[in-house]
Amino acid sequence: MLTAMRPVARSALALAAACHPEPTVAVTAMATALAATTGRDAVGVLLVAAAVLTGQLSIGWLNDHLDADRDVLVARRDKPVATGAISREAVRAATVVAAVLCVPLSLASGLLAGVLHLVAVAAGWAYDLGVKATRASVVPYVVCFGLLPVFVVLGAPGTPTPPWWLPVAGGLLGAGAHFANVLPDLDDDAATGVRGLPHRLGARVSRVVAAVLLLAASAVLAFGVPVPPVLAAAAPVLAAAVLAAGFVAGRRPGSRAPFRAVMVVALIDVALLVAAGPALVGSPS
Repeated sequence: MLTAMRPVARSALALAAACHPEPTVAVTAMATALAATTGRDAVGVLLVAAAVLTGQLSIGWLNDHLDADRDVLVARRDKPVATGAISREAVRAATVVAAVLCVPLSLASGLLAGVLHLVAVAAGWAYDLGVKATRASVVPYVVCFGLLPVFVVLGAPGTPTPPWWLPVAGGLLGAGAHFANVLPDLDDDAATGVRGLPHRLGARVSRVVAAVLLLAASAVLAFGVPVPPVLAAAAPVLAAAVLAAGFVAGRRPGSRAPFRAVMVVALIDVALLVAAGPALVGSPS
């Protein structure tokens, strides 16, 4: 029995590794934490988590399915499809299943909120399907991250109006994540013909742009979220320190330290949102 289960376990692990697990888990955790502050019951929080998880899974799996040939060309050892750990067909099937499940799970938060989340997921798909190789590569990230917190708040009981700073901070965070995320892959992308906006600007400029965008997101949240002044002032300072450490470490070839620093800053920003508590859904627009 155990011997028979080993291939299944290996396939499951490979499928999980193909979904871009770090951003998938981080984005799902951020949305779930935000949902927990908006007056939802346990079922509502779980529905948000499931909707965001399936959406992010579909985006990650679609990316690895479409990039399989390019990943093989540059010998990516961290890509299960490229190494043969799982088949391209299996990843494609998982993409379809996750996308189909995402629709009712998103609409469970209400029609408008659900549609906005599906637009956010569609933006991620657009990136995978070719926008990432254009000058507009940052746009899907702005749309996806800008709409995600709006989906969470708008789907809360009473359909509260999200405050203006919520999509602004989300969009800035998403844009910064895009510039940081591609830094380790610039050479591989160039070898396979992917030339998004960060590729055109170059590694040095993209590193600076990422830092500026992420600090701007933290500043917008510090200004908008109703938390004690000390906490609001400390958040951007801490974000700056984390980014500085991450981008210094990221000078090593292939390092993903800048992207992990982005995830830490995102968690700092989520902490601000969680600290805001129920006041967030009552904020004026």
